[in-house]
Amino acid sequence: MERKILKNKPLVEAIFELRWELQELAPGMKTDPHYRIIVGRIYDKVSNEYPFHEQLPTASMPDEIAGYVVQHRFRKGKDKWPLIQIGPGIITVNDTEGYLWEDFEKRIIKSVNTLFEAYPDPKNNLKFSSVVLRYINAIAFDFEKENILDFLKEQMKININLHMKLFQGTDVKEQPLGLDLRISFVSTKPKGAIQLRFVRGKAKESDALIWETIVQSTPEDIPKSQDEILDWVKKAHDLTYDWFFKLIEGELLRRFE
Repeated sequence: MERKILKNKPLVEAIFELRWELQELAPGMKTDPHYRIIVGRIYDKVSNEYPFHEQLPTASMPDEIAGYVVQHRFRKGKDKWPLIQIGPGIITVNDTEGYLWEDFEKRIIKSVNTLFEAYPDPKNNLKFSSVVLRYINAIAFDFEKENILDFLKEQMKININLHMKLFQGTDVKEQPLGLDLRISFVSTKPKGAIQLRFVRGKAKESDALIWETIVQSTPEDIPKSQDEILDWVKKAHDLTYDWFFKLIEGELLRRFE
């Protein structure tokens, strides 16, 4: 399939996230017994491409309460993207304005393969609990002057109707001041769920509509092997790509081209 490349894409960040099960030491205390080993091993394997190591303040947290908290970043250079992040039970790949799917997919493949190579006895010790592909977009929007519900309806084919009697006999203005809409749907290809979220936020210090598309596996259908994970990610991207262009079809697409 030929992919469209937008010159003015609204992307803020693309995120791939993979989580695996931790061992429970006591109620509420879980840890990854191999975590300290794999941090060094992973850095050795990716340092040619991501030579800048950034230890986050969260690295000082005790292992018992640091489950699924990112503690280390491996970047191409200081403040440079893309990057890889790791913490107990979690690895992510992140990119921003320079994102291209073909490049991002290669980085995901390498990060997953590197995890399997670095982890002791991965066949028996790596039990995955979640895989996520997430896109965060931002569209400049003046919530004080424009009606966000009209924008969603006219530009993104999303129609939200409030009962007009709510405003009758009150001093409440019909124009929304804020927005936080989240809706999810079951997906069979890939197996999991796709979620859309629209929220008022900031982009480059200006008001914006933050729009997220998230595909996440379900616990009962979590991919197990490297090939299964990478196949899931490819299908998740195909789905997000399809929904993205269906939502922006028309004026927004011309604006982003």
